[in-house]
Amino acid sequence: MGRSRASTVAALACAAVLLAACQKATTNPASTDISATDDGTTITMWTRSLMGSFAEQLIDEYNATHRNKIKLTVMPDDSYQQRIGAAAGAHQLPDLLAVDVLYAPNYASKGVFLDMTARVDTLPYRAELATSHMRAATHEGRAYGVPFDIDVAALFYNKALFIAAGLDGDTPPSSLAELHTFAKRINELGDGVHGFTFAGACPSCMLVSTWPMIWASGSSVLNEEGTASTIDNPIAGDVLDLYGRMYAEGLVPPSAKNESGPTWTREFSNGRVGMQAMGATALQNIREGTELQVGVAAVPGLSGGESSFVGGDVLGIGANSRHAAQAWDFISWMLSEDTQVNVLALNKNVTVRRDLANNVYAEQDPRLVILTKLAGLGQTPFAVNFGKTYNDPNGPWMFAVADAVFGDGPAAPTLERHNDDITRSLAGD
Repeated sequence: MGRSRASTVAALACAAVLLAACQKATTNPASTDISATDDGTTITMWTRSLMGSFAEQLIDEYNATHRNKIKLTVMPDDSYQQRIGAAAGAHQLPDLLAVDVLYAPNYASKGVFLDMTARVDTLPYRAELATSHMRAATHEGRAYGVPFDIDVAALFYNKALFIAAGLDGDTPPSSLAELHTFAKRINELGDGVHGFTFAGACPSCMLVSTWPMIWASGSSVLNEEGTASTIDNPIAGDVLDLYGRMYAEGLVPPSAKNESGPTWTREFSNGRVGMQAMGATALQNIREGTELQVGVAAVPGLSGGESSFVGGDVLGIGANSRHAAQAWDFISWMLSEDTQVNVLALNKNVTVRRDLANNVYAEQDPRLVILTKLAGLGQTPFAVNFGKTYNDPNGPWMFAVADAVFGDGPAAPTLERHNDDITRSLAGD
């Protein structure tokens, strides 16, 4: 077989298996280069559609204040991994690549990113960078990326509806039992108002909203190595039973069963829902008024406790980039105090540096302080095959959730029946 044909086949194979093995042989040697250059170079960058507006906000500011210019390509979430796989196999990755933190361990271990250890080690605030993201972007002690965005799951609640229902607007539920009680009270307001909501047909939405409840209750969903599901436990069953019960009792909008994600926060944002567990980035786009006054809190467990799902994105330099120094110029600028505070915090984003949590904008909006604390309180699960197992609408997690929440019978035995399928998917079967 000729070299060109062999390269083409290799590229297609990499795309097909989503970097399961192809990049291992091309892992780049460690670099000692720590330069950052702003010389008018055009830098390419990719991100997924969910992060498009966030990335554009940063890039617009960078392009307006630097000689370098970043050309951003935003890709659909559902095809992003395949595009990265194909580009990695063909050695056509962009200069900058932002990826979901859940997939970063795979990319870091397969040579998709340039080794940035020497550059990252020059940062005086290195130890203050989000721990979960740095862990995800580190392989065998080497740093292949840095935190780009932090999104934490929080319990959003509408203080206006709390007060209208005779509840304390400054006291969110401290347990799921209390959440159920509060949801009933809010539902009694009638006129199309519901106490709680979720996206029953959105796999990622359901893990973001239910997993913190399971963690806060003292149980788990996945082993530490990311190779086996542990969702077959009574606590997970009780959490999903509660979801099913609230739906059956009409405390949740009927549309929740078929909500696949695109509009899953709309009812809350319109002031028609009392409580919802969702990502903190939603706060940027919610318009508050007399009928919607947003409070945020940790996600509670069945009888107490608190937790969060820590998500977001990692940013790295593409392994075949010829503009690493220019790419690092953007990264170091993005991580600087001025950018983190006066660009990100100003627009209600959680900073990726712990030392900047109590910035001037956080002091003006205490919710940002709460959300930043959740980044240290919550968990970020890791699994090489996370995407196909938990984010695929046709994956085993979605089948398990739909069956447990909307099927017949209690959730615990239902989860036991599905657990092996989830574990097999995590193993790559």
